[in-house]
Amino acid sequence: MNTIKRGGRPAKKPGEKRRYTVSVKLDTREYLSLKTKANTTGISRSEYIRQSISGSVIRSRLTPELNGHIRKLAGMGNNLNQIARRANAEGYTRARGEYLHLAGMIDDVIENIRNDG
Repeated sequence: MNTIKRGGRPAKKPGEKRRYTVSVKLDTREYLSLKTKANTTGISRSEYIRQSISGSVIRSRLTPELNGHIRKLAGMGNNLNQIARRANAEGYTRARGEYLHLAGMIDDVIENIRNDG
């Protein structure tokens, strides 16, 4: 009738067990960075990587449409700089119409980015 007491911690539930191993190759700089950061926080490298994974936010790549909008905005920014230079040289009244047209186009591109985003 004597029950045998077994030492140790209770068994983990199936969802709590760590079953998967991921092998990652790092260069010297990356490895030393990982080692330093883990030591600074006082946790193991494995735990540091686990916490980094669960606490990180990865953003998806920009879509081709959004890249096109960004290129358009960059080109319009260049045009706006040229208009500003011309306005300083020739006077502001001559460049005003061109500026208003470009400002409208920039608003349209920004609205397209908002709709695609």
